[in-house]
Amino acid sequence: MPFNFGIGETILIFLVVLLLFGAKRLPEIGTSLGKGIREFKSSVREIESSVRNEGELKPPREDVSAAETADAGERGAPRRLTRG
Repeated sequence: MPFNFGIGETILIFLVVLLLFGAKRLPEIGTSLGKGIREFKSSVREIESSVRNEGELKPPREDVSAAETADAGERGAPRRLTRG
């Protein structure tokens, strides 16, 4: 259900916001809203770039041979202690 706002509805919404917050507070609200949106966008870009970089650094799983994965598993995996 899309929202179709005409000029009349937009003016009414603006007047209600103006009455609720006052004329002095509206620029502060706009500034903080803009900063929040910019912060969110930069965070999303940073996460996307880190995901892209991580994908470029790791080789695909199918390219790694079984011997390499066995060697890496032996070196990197902690050893389990068994009672004997």
